[in-house]
Amino acid sequence: MLLRGCLHENRSVEARPSRERCYTAVMLQAASIPIGFIGAGRVGTGLAWALAQKGCRVSGVASRREAAACSLAQAVPGCRVHASLQGLADAADLVFLTVPDDAIAAVCAQVEWRAGQSVVHCSGATELEALAGAAARGAQIGGFHPLLMFTDPASAPQALPGCAVAIEAEGALYQTLTGLASSIGCHTLRVPPGTRALYHAGASYVAAFVNALVKEALGIWGPLGLSESEAIRALLPLLRGTADSIERQGPVRGMAGAITRGDVGTVIKHVDALGRLDAQTLELYCQLALRTVAIGIERGSLSPEQAAALRTLLGKPQP
Repeated sequence: MLLRGCLHENRSVEARPSRERCYTAVMLQAASIPIGFIGAGRVGTGLAWALAQKGCRVSGVASRREAAACSLAQAVPGCRVHASLQGLADAADLVFLTVPDDAIAAVCAQVEWRAGQSVVHCSGATELEALAGAAARGAQIGGFHPLLMFTDPASAPQALPGCAVAIEAEGALYQTLTGLASSIGCHTLRVPPGTRALYHAGASYVAAFVNALVKEALGIWGPLGLSESEAIRALLPLLRGTADSIERQGPVRGMAGAITRGDVGTVIKHVDALGRLDAQTLELYCQLALRTVAIGIERGSLSPEQAAALRTLLGKPQP
């Protein structure tokens, strides 16, 4: 049973109560659909638990790792562990493939899907062509990617509210997935076909790449003699403050630091210290700093002379 109608756009003030009732109906209907999960890793388990806690019918799970499937099912009343992928697919109207990206197409091809069924993967970068086998049998296909690092499945129900879910689907399935996202407190992004790799790469800059930058900072602080826990404790409030500033003012107006205020003398000290520490560390600093110069120009806090001096110092003279 998939949802039809309801999610239309109506901008009139008078229509707001009706639209709110419509969204409520979508969420209630989405919660009634039998949902199955193929794959019981961190994403599958975290998403299944989050949906189940909001009253959605997570009816089954299948996984090559039986212990992981049992762990997922034990926390969800009425959820059954299926010994086969086909058994899981036969018992669910909506199936989430929460398997590694490279396995999505192969796993999809192992199942005889049916018309009217919905098959959805949770990969950020994989295009829907990976589900072509399901579409060929008349199933609706889609993508549902919560923009969250699923490091701990148990924390997902608390971490998901307020997050975005990137959805790619058409018609009734789009409405169903939007309803499910709303039920767990998420807002939605509609991802156009053919853009998933760009979407996922962009998200990496504020996810995995932040981890890499924190690791770089810890390495730079090595000579200070601090333990890793001491350094992280000191850096995290700075990281949180940066995120808060971006939320309030955006990445340009919310930018601070020596480069955007044109403090060439401080940048000279940075370059000198990092050059003595490690050539690769200095190279990365210069690359990031040059991008920051561009932000300073856009922000209006750097004069042309300051920008030229910084570019020269950082190894990219202004032509």
